[in-house]
Amino acid sequence: MTIREEYENIESKILHPKACLSSKSKGRLKEEKEDDVRTAFQRDRDRIIHSKAFRRLKHKTQVFFSPQGDHYRTRLTHVLEVAQIARTIARALRLNEDLTEAIALGHDLGHTPFGHAGEAILREIHPGGFDHYEQSLRVVDILEKNGEGLNLTFEVRDGILKHSKGKEGQILSDAPATLEGQIVRIADIIAYLNHDLDDAIRAGIIRFNDIPPSFIKTLGDRHSKRIDTMVRDVIFSTIKTDYEKITLSEEIEITIYKLREFLFDKVYLNELVKRESKKAKYILQALYNYYLENPYLIFGDLIPSEEEIHRAVCDFIAGMTDRYALYTFEKIFMPKSWVIS
Repeated sequence: MTIREEYENIESKILHPKACLSSKSKGRLKEEKEDDVRTAFQRDRDRIIHSKAFRRLKHKTQVFFSPQGDHYRTRLTHVLEVAQIARTIARALRLNEDLTEAIALGHDLGHTPFGHAGEAILREIHPGGFDHYEQSLRVVDILEKNGEGLNLTFEVRDGILKHSKGKEGQILSDAPATLEGQIVRIADIIAYLNHDLDDAIRAGIIRFNDIPPSFIKTLGDRHSKRIDTMVRDVIFSTIKTDYEKITLSEEIEITIYKLREFLFDKVYLNELVKRESKKAKYILQALYNYYLENPYLIFGDLIPSEEEIHRAVCDFIAGMTDRYALYTFEKIFMPKSWVIS
């Protein structure tokens, strides 16, 4: 018996009956020989961590563009916080922690530079539209490893695709196929609501006293306390339903909706943030149009169809980090100082 098979045997004995067992995965897009040490979900996690797209997350915006302070969140620290929260919930519920972690680490691989401002402009100018969760799946299926993709399992791919519903979406609607994927979906919300609130206070966009007293009364008066309240609520609410789905109590779910509305009103749509978002959109639109007009910079002499050009330009722009987008924009559009020899 291999180490992997021993571990899979342990999973079948200690995990909850509704957990997604590594040995029961629906498989990969392309069949592969199983590893003798790691389970399928452990291999997925490792492939994501070692991917180029994962490394680029350290220089992609969460909310505030290219922040000067050392303690603002980036897209990378966001996914690490999501993974930590999700693993805590999965472990408490005796669900598959490896699957949960893999989905959490991969859920934002397709996010654009400059956060949701970048996503908004690509959605507007790319003929096929744009959503970061679909792009995340495209990254792992196609773009990574020079077009080979990471060949992840169905369960991880499903969790990545269904992790988000946007501003108007319901937290628990159109749920992922596994309970582990549902955990990541809620953990993502728990993470960004709390760290975006924390960063907004740090940036001076809002003050602590601006937080409605009802939020503090229900969730807590500290960052760590608010996360703890939400995490515990998910765990015990899910147990109460006998694991029918990963869920929240009515009180906490309503409070989360109200907190999200508060952040949209006071932070994400704040005039200062909107002003910077407008600049970011201008940069990305200029870059998009430039590469659209000069496709040889991407394709060389083999120029494909217009649809393929749009797709490739969109992939290229979406993969940029904030600082690479700024560097490229400056290189292309900003005049250089004239040097007299």
